[in-house]
Amino acid sequence: MKRLVLAGGGHAHVEVLRRLRAAPLEAAEVVLVSPHADTAYSGMLPGLVAGLYERHETHIALPPLVRFPRARFVAGSVTAIDARANAIVVDGRDRIEYDVLSVDVGSTPANANVPGAAEHAVGVKPVDALLVRFAALVAAAKARSLRRVAVVGGGAAGVEMLLAMQHRLASDGVRDLAWTLVTDTPVLLPTHAPRVRRIFADVLAARRVDVRLAWRVSRVLRGRVEGGATSREAIEADAVVWATGAGAPALLATAGLALDAAGFITVGETLQSTSHANVFAAGDVATMVGHPRPRSGVFAVRQGPPLAHNLRAAVTDESLVRYIPQRRALAILTTGGRYAVATRGDWALAGGWVWRWKDWIDRRFMARYAAPG
Repeated sequence: MKRLVLAGGGHAHVEVLRRLRAAPLEAAEVVLVSPHADTAYSGMLPGLVAGLYERHETHIALPPLVRFPRARFVAGSVTAIDARANAIVVDGRDRIEYDVLSVDVGSTPANANVPGAAEHAVGVKPVDALLVRFAALVAAAKARSLRRVAVVGGGAAGVEMLLAMQHRLASDGVRDLAWTLVTDTPVLLPTHAPRVRRIFADVLAARRVDVRLAWRVSRVLRGRVEGGATSREAIEADAVVWATGAGAPALLATAGLALDAAGFITVGETLQSTSHANVFAAGDVATMVGHPRPRSGVFAVRQGPPLAHNLRAAVTDESLVRYIPQRRALAILTTGGRYAVATRGDWALAGGWVWRWKDWIDRRFMARYAAPG
């Protein structure tokens, strides 16, 4: 009997499991390895931080998805991949061999080259660690020991996270914090349309957020961030939240798989590793050769169906399908409360109704993975 190992419980893998549960493989064992019994849906994370959702509304339970014949859930972190020996290592000690491997372990904060960031900044990933740290920040703000917050990152993750945190604290009666948003790009939200940038620039200004453009962080210390054009400027901050781009997990460096210049697994249109035909990858951890796309949940979700087909085909020696991601995808960005901006290409729509639309989309997505009964 062959063994299919799913490393990580990311957005693509939950769809793979949903389809395998509906039609189990006849001659293969399926093993899901994840450090957590549930996985966060990234589209609802800002709403969770803002206090608009409860945790259970935004997380998908993994063990129920593995309740089908010849499937099992292993609680643990994949700490190594040995592509030469067709095996993974869990928590540094347990070795699991595979015939087919799929990797969907997500990414890490891209702060490796900034001194002090790992020690003194709160990363937006992994999500569970963020939620624990943010709860501590809320408590500190209520106790008046937190007065100044700096968020590093001018993309969607940074802007949405700042506004979500600000909304949550304001809802708890904390409205006098000093907020700073720092980005090394000359504009906010550089991958979005000018109208989207203007909307969020106005929102940030109305909420008295000090926005520093073209401000590169050179060092993070306890109580301040250093950088700027000369690397000698300083921003005082009792808490620093790191919401820059995605970084590759360190375990990939020794996996023996083909990687891109940033350390992510390179895959082709079948989502197969470009170096190992029995290894697949999806989500943030993968780079599609010839089809570069942002590392966002929307693209990971859409990789789920073709990945499910191809993993089944790899186990049963059938034909694989090609997947070419769309060039543009709908993005809906929130402003902290029940107001959002929808954008695709050059157009944008904003309003409370957009947030309600997003809420409906997100809840419908989550309902797919609800435990039966």
